[in-house]
Order: sequence, then structure tokens, then C-alpha cells
Amino acid sequence: MRRESTIWGIAGPVIRAGVDFPVSMYEVVHVGRQRLLGEVVRIQKGTVDIQVYENADGIAVGDPLFFSGNLLSVELAPGLLGSVFDGIGRPLKVLGKEGPFLERGRSIPTVDRSKLWHFIPLLKVGDRVESGDVVGTVEECEAVEHHIMAPPDFRSSKILSILEEGDYTVDTVLATCDGGDISMSQRWDVRRSRPVGKRLNLDRPLITGQRVLDTLFPLALGGAAVLPGGFGTGKTVTQQSIAKWCNADVIIYIGCGERGNEMTEVLEEFPELKDPYRDAPLMDRMILIANTSNMPVAAREASVYLGITMAEYYRDMGLNVAIMADSTSRWAEALREIGGRLEEMPGEEGYPAYLGTRLAEYYERSGRSVLLGSPEREGSITVINAVSPAGGDFSEPVTQASLRLSGVFWALDKALAQQRHFPSIQWNQSYSLYEQEMERFYREEVSDLWYELKAFLRGRLALERELRNLVQLVGRDGLSDKDKWILSFVDILKSVYLQQNAFDDVDASSSLKKQFFLLSNLKRLDDMVVGALSSGARLEAISDFPMVRDLLDLRGQDEVSMDRNFSSWISKLEEKLKASVVEVEDETL
Repeated sequence: MRRESTIWGIAGPVIRAGVDFPVSMYEVVHVGRQRLLGEVVRIQKGTVDIQVYENADGIAVGDPLFFSGNLLSVELAPGLLGSVFDGIGRPLKVLGKEGPFLERGRSIPTVDRSKLWHFIPLLKVGDRVESGDVVGTVEECEAVEHHIMAPPDFRSSKILSILEEGDYTVDTVLATCDGGDISMSQRWDVRRSRPVGKRLNLDRPLITGQRVLDTLFPLALGGAAVLPGGFGTGKTVTQQSIAKWCNADVIIYIGCGERGNEMTEVLEEFPELKDPYRDAPLMDRMILIANTSNMPVAAREASVYLGITMAEYYRDMGLNVAIMADSTSRWAEALREIGGRLEEMPGEEGYPAYLGTRLAEYYERSGRSVLLGSPEREGSITVINAVSPAGGDFSEPVTQASLRLSGVFWALDKALAQQRHFPSIQWNQSYSLYEQEMERFYREEVSDLWYELKAFLRGRLALERELRNLVQLVGRDGLSDKDKWILSFVDILKSVYLQQNAFDDVDASSSLKKQFFLLSNLKRLDDMVVGALSSGARLEAISDFPMVRDLLDLRGQDEVSMDRNFSSWISKLEEKLKASVVEVEDETL
């Protein structure tokens, strides 16, 4: 059947056409003589509405439409890692060689068809293959052994022939089975989640290396976090820090509708970074998807689905994947614009009524799972999404919908950002719902005292807020020495523990072990000073002691040196307090 039609009407990136043949929702359509990529988004009474993923300027009524019969999909194969794609999966490094501007309608393979990969078979002739089974491996980079898997919809088959170990392209048929052939490449519809064997509890943390996040608001491996904040609060910086230092095997970063200069920083900076866990570039285990604010709005939605589909593919190999979208607000704005063009009834603040459903479809693809096929393996997708609420208003629909779907809320504070306190996470508003599930991990892997230290930190931060209110009434001089110390100590906690220097090689990331040592020593300091003040010591006796400077020096040491040197440092402080007690006793006599 000839599946062609012509354009009836145009409204920006949305076009309308009549059809006299069956059409599927989300079917790919090639628009105009340039064959721009589009997708069916509404079908009614013999007409279809199509959103165009490329710049639709120059398209005219009467131009041809070519319906493909396929849904929007992405090619999954070795070579994705280390690449930069646009919102519809075209490799920008390849397109960049053709000129500074992207040619409209240009179709180019997602991965290099000519590159040879060294394939090592794991199965032999006569073996049965089920969906998800690992047929062989390819070393994609030093950090990732790429599993060549039977696709999830592959039916049970027997291997009739399989190639020996050697170098092959992604198109080479590696195994011939009675149910189909297997090569390094497979395609998957981006809007359809890849199936898993079984969902697992979220009882292990994603270690971000950021003390305020790991200690107070931990994110589970396979969980979802929202990072809302107004302009200039540090969303992008925080996401980039997590991308650099988190312990995920694969990082996927989606610049969704953000300003071009921010994405340029990412594209320029990340290829220069060293992997903190191995002697290799960080980009070796990263995928960047760039869809900046000056690119077509419809492609923002495609970029998010493209990223999560690639994340599922690497998760299916038994890897832990972290995916970061910056930001989902721009995606929601694209939905609002397309919804307006389609003349849909607007919901709250003009967003479409299905905003929550679309966000849920995305967040639901995160998780930690037992995967299909053999050998048995587990993998996870952890979602970290930035949200850009207008004016920092967290009550707007995108933030609220995201909060209902995620387990961690990292609220960014503009006041902290203006004080150059980074990460600028507001500890009074943020929360994590995963702490109880992960308690066993922290007690076994860090210390039984970990939760006691967290409670101490939270208690001091809460007490400081009460004392600040009291100071408003009676002034700081009206406080007792103990209360004055608590205010000073919380300032120390903020400077030494909650704040991190991203430009310091040592302090940019903290292991859980170092976080435990640092926090336990700070508690030791507080216990010692409070005890001395209760015994009669005066706070002014240690007013000239350079605590913050010395503690920042100690923070810059490894955990073993820090623990040892802290003991000698605190002994000096203790002597001064003891001398103060003696002095007070002498004055009393």
C-alpha cells in the first residue's frame, strides 16, 4: 500500500494531513521533500497531526508526507559511549565535520558502521538462546565490557552457526539461529520500556561524593531524584559534579532545552576530565545528548526518551546507569507549546492535562532489576532530573508532579548560591525517602554509628534555626556560652562539612568512609567543647583559636591522616579549655 499523503495545514512544528490508510500513534513520518523527521501525535476522523522534530521553516501546504510504518526508535550497539548526539540520535561529531550548521533532513547512522569491534563468543552451535541472553562480548572501553545480547523480543531459538573470535562491524551477523539472526546492533522503540525479569528493592546508595547529599539526603541506586532551583542556584553545576564523581558505571547527560553556552561548557569540559576510578577519560563511559533551547522544541521530548532507552540498554548488560536531564521543565514547556498548537484544553498554568502521565512514563523506567536472560545479572537506572521553576516557585506543576514521582528532593537555595556555598542544597527543605531501606547497607558498609551521626548533624542544624530566631529577640549577647558555641559550631559544620570545593582535587569528592571520619571528629569536637563549658570553661578562651582554618586543612587530608592529626589538634584545644576552667576556679576562690 502506498503510504503517502500531503500537508493540509501548518502551525509551527505541528502539521496536519488527511490519510486514507491505517496509521499508528507515534508512527514516524518523513515530511516534505527534505524528508524531515516527524511523528504522529494525534489521529482523528481521517486526519493526523504530526510534530516535526526538525526546523519546519519552508514547509508548505501540499508538500508530500511519507509514512514509515515504524515507531521512533534508536539503534543500540557498541560505539554509543563517548559520543555526543542531538535530540533525535544523530552523532554531532560526524555532522560537525560537514559544517557548523545541521543540515535539515540529514539522516545518519547513530553508530559508526565501518569500525571493527573484537567479538568474543560465549555460546556455541547447538546452544539455545532466549531473550536477553549474552551471546558474546566486545570491549567498548576500558570501563565497560559490552554484552552482545539477544533482543528482548527475541523468541527462543537454537544456534545454527556462530562466528569465531575476531574483529567485525556492527552489521555483521554474529550468530544464525532458527528464530532469527543476532548482530551487534539492535533497534528499540524509544517510547517503549525494555522489559526486565524482576524489580528489586532500592537498598543500596548511589554514592555521589557530595557530603550534603550522601549524608543527609542519600539517593538509592535505581531511585529518582529531583533537583529544583531557580536561575543561578547551581542546578547544572550540581548535576555535573554528580556526573563526574558518582559511582555509576555509565553516565548519560541530557541537555534538554538549556542555553547553548551551558551545553557548550559541558561539551568542552567533560572530554578533558579524567575518570576518578580509572586511568582513562571520563567520556569513555559517558553519553551526551545535546538539545539546546535554540533547537526545535519537539526534539526535547525525543531527547529524553532517547536517553532513557540508551540507559535501559546498558542496564540490561548488568551495569548501573545514572541519567541526568537538565531540565525537565524545558521538556514540559515543549509539551505545552505542542499542546497549544494542537488546540488541546490546557491544564494548570497552561501545561497539558497529561503532563503528569508523561513524566510518570519517564520516571517509571528507573529502578533496580534482575535482568532477562543468562547469565543472571542485576542492573539499575538512577534518574536525576533538574527542574527550573519560574521564580524558584516550587508549587508550580512540573516541580509538584516530579516530587510525586521521585524519592529524593534536593532543593537548591539561591541565598546559599549567592554566599558561594556549594552544593547549595537547602537542608531544611530537602528530603530522602530511601533512608530506611538503605539502613542495613550503611550499618554494614560504613558504621553502626552512621545514623547516630546523621541525627546529630540534623539536630544541630535544627537547633541553630531556633537559636537564630531567639537572637532576633534577645540579641547574641543575651545567649549563654553554650548557645553561642552551637551557633559557631553550626557555622563550622556548614563551612567544613556541608560545603565542598569543586576545584580542590581532594575535597571535590568524599568517600563514605571519609565522610564518616570527618563527621565523627566534628561531633567529638562539639562534645568536648560542650563538656568543658558545662564544667565552667569560658567560650572566650578559644575565641582566638583558628578552628575553621585548621579544620579546612584537616579536611584536605586523606581519612587516615585526618583521623590521626585531628586527635593532636583537639588535644591543644582541650588544654586551652582546661586552663580556662582552672582560671575560673581561681577567680572563684
